[in-house]
Amino acid sequence: MSRSAFAGIYMHLTQDAPANHRETIWFGYFCAMKRIPVIVSTVLLVIACSSPDQSAKKEKEKEEITAEAKELMRLVDQYPDSTGLRIQLVNALDSAGALKAALVQMDSLIRRDSGNYGIWFHQAQLYEKAGDTLQALRTYDQAARIYPAPDALLSIANLLAERKDKRALSVCDEVESMRLGREYLAHTSFIKAVYFARIQDSNKALALLDQCIGNDYQYMEAYMEKGFIYFDRKDMTMATQIFEKAIEVRPTYADASYWLAKCFEQQGLKEKAITQYQRALVLDPDISEAKDALKRLGAA
Repeated sequence: MSRSAFAGIYMHLTQDAPANHRETIWFGYFCAMKRIPVIVSTVLLVIACSSPDQSAKKEKEKEEITAEAKELMRLVDQYPDSTGLRIQLVNALDSAGALKAALVQMDSLIRRDSGNYGIWFHQAQLYEKAGDTLQALRTYDQAARIYPAPDALLSIANLLAERKDKRALSVCDEVESMRLGREYLAHTSFIKAVYFARIQDSNKALALLDQCIGNDYQYMEAYMEKGFIYFDRKDMTMATQIFEKAIEVRPTYADASYWLAKCFEQQGLKEKAITQYQRALVLDPDISEAKDALKRLGAA
């Protein structure tokens, strides 16, 4: 079960949108050129000069083209100027895990409309999903140069925080200066907390996570990060309380049940651990770690 900072900050931003809007929101921006703050535009230059390309270490991606995607490919070949069809194809390829093919289609969209913030933003999301953090940062930066939207800045800050790069804090400050309300304050507090958690300053991280939850009571990622900190401290009492609170706030959140089970297992509470591992699997059958844990506990 991953303990990353939930790279999909953008998904958190749009999780309450109607489903059809969620699928197309990234494409809806077409903005005049604006100058992004220097703090962001210089970040990528430094990274490009000093950081290895992590994507080179990834295993070769397995591309599986579905029947739906193949039909859309045929239609795109037939109607190459149809932006709508190409967008549908990108989404189909993304859903199938064929990220390289999806990125090829995004390149085609960018060649046709290089000033579209939304296209660059979605391409950056695909790079991030593919594990190419450096290229994702570069592409988010390009999106932000076209239009310094808070979504792009938050995505940059989130990736920088995971890299233990202090400039994540400055990017968050830039978003806070926009005075966009409590939702965005929750996001910036969370990202700042991730940075401090990654550099092992857990007290600052916990304070910022409390700020995040104060601005958004249902910010599940913040509860999880708090739980992780106490779990790493081997304070199972506090970790248990945090994960139980997360379940209280959102009973269908599978990750919270999984980590609560781990807390119970660490405390030797076998039956309680089994119950929560089973609950996690009911909520999300793809949590392979929960299946392994149940085997380990003799309850498979």
